[in-house]
Amino acid sequence: MSAEERVRAWRPAVPGVGEVLHAHFTEHAYPAHTHAYWTVLLIDTGGVSYELERTPHDASPRSLTLLPPHVPHDGKAAVAGGFDKRVVYLDERWLPLDLTGAAVRDPTLVDDELVAAVGHLHRSLASPGDELEAESQLAVISERMVHHLDSSVEPRPARAEPKLARRVREVLDRDLTNVPTLESLAAELDAHPTQLIRAFGREYGLPPHRYVTGRRVDRARALLLDRVPPAEVAAEVGFYDQAHLTRHFRATLGVTPGAYARHAA
Repeated sequence: MSAEERVRAWRPAVPGVGEVLHAHFTEHAYPAHTHAYWTVLLIDTGGVSYELERTPHDASPRSLTLLPPHVPHDGKAAVAGGFDKRVVYLDERWLPLDLTGAAVRDPTLVDDELVAAVGHLHRSLASPGDELEAESQLAVISERMVHHLDSSVEPRPARAEPKLARRVREVLDRDLTNVPTLESLAAELDAHPTQLIRAFGREYGLPPHRYVTGRRVDRARALLLDRVPPAEVAAEVGFYDQAHLTRHFRATLGVTPGAYARHAA
């Protein structure tokens, strides 16, 4: 790898995500290979030329490409200067293997809203402590990708389900420092993840992860007014660390936890 080429890879604590990879390549060319996961490829700059099962394709900037598991593909820069890409590798709980044929026939998804949603997903995946947010985004994204590959699969309609929404809130309120994953929540309540998200949103006006963040910020405010140091507050209310608390606290209230405590009456 040349000095100009960069790679960052990690495995977030999100069910069904095998790896996240962000990279800039100028000279590297991938030989033909396969993955055990679905490859969800987002090209930010440049472009990639590749063959998928011996058929040539191009992945251009702001495009979304789906490469199915166990199908050979390669890849190289399509333009001088290389390319920047972001990849999330998903297992079959998010994309069924029976969609492999559709992805081989047409791996490029033309959908600006979906591309933007996957960009937001990467920001959540890169933020420790935002796993519930990432999982919630992924549930909606995967449903949309499935519909692109098989238009006969219609997204689940949003409908009023106040009882289900209340049950979701009860589970979330049990312990804000140990909130369950969306997958385990769906299993406990015998519902699909997107059904939970939509029911909760219709009843309370926001997705579950934002509800949790708001509750945590409220608890943090009370502790800060009691002069508890911000680092202790973060652990007490369920944020990943002080930086995680600060980011969400400032986004909610416009000030840092320290400034809030200093100016409190």
